[in-house]
Amino acid sequence: MKIVVIGGTGLIGTKLAAKLTEHGHEAVPAAPSTGVNTITGEGLADVLKGADVVVDVANSPSFEAGPVMEFFKTSTGNLLQAEDEAGVRHHVGISIVGTERMPDNHYFAAKIAQEELIKSSGIPYSLVHATQFFEFVAAIADEGTWDDGKVHIAPVAWQPIAAEDVAKILGRTAVAEPLNARIDIAGPDEFRMDEFFRKALAARGDAREVVADEHARYFGSELTERSLVPIGEATLGELHYDEWYAAQGGR
Repeated sequence: MKIVVIGGTGLIGTKLAAKLTEHGHEAVPAAPSTGVNTITGEGLADVLKGADVVVDVANSPSFEAGPVMEFFKTSTGNLLQAEDEAGVRHHVGISIVGTERMPDNHYFAAKIAQEELIKSSGIPYSLVHATQFFEFVAAIADEGTWDDGKVHIAPVAWQPIAAEDVAKILGRTAVAEPLNARIDIAGPDEFRMDEFFRKALAARGDAREVVADEHARYFGSELTERSLVPIGEATLGELHYDEWYAAQGGR
């Protein structure tokens, strides 16, 4: 298959393209640095010629309300139109577990709008909702750090996943028949979010105190017990956080 990976030079896209290539597929990473821009439409028609599947893992450069909504609507709209014209048979999109539970979150609202465009496009599709990645632990801790220097984390359920596992599942989804539905994916272990960050930061030698705060906001939104984890059936990754972190060499 020829599979075009939009956002193919990023964290997930790079891993996905490599895995698809290893399995004998023609994986084409597409990003502004490769001459493909989904905002302007530059390069889309050319890169999609002969493509069987498109996997869109592109991300917005801004999480602000207006820009993030504009990015996902424009990028996805241009991409779906180009896919329709090229005869692409399967569109795979990535989103976040819990988007529909926190519509007040600007980023989540933009991802919901993106999904609606995909569902209404007429192109067979599969949606993969992932929990947060192991790779984002430091950034999430920084976001939760208040002026008091402490990391305020809600004591709720938390089930992060390795980017490696996300790429594997996306690859399997891309080469299978379209689901015309979504699947939820998560890491193999569920934690209490505050306890996880307390241990994770200690392992990194980060001396910041982690405070369990039920009103702590996650990128602007208060969390309920299961805001960020799958409810019901989910596909689980294989990598456990401790073994993943050990493989990073303590980074």
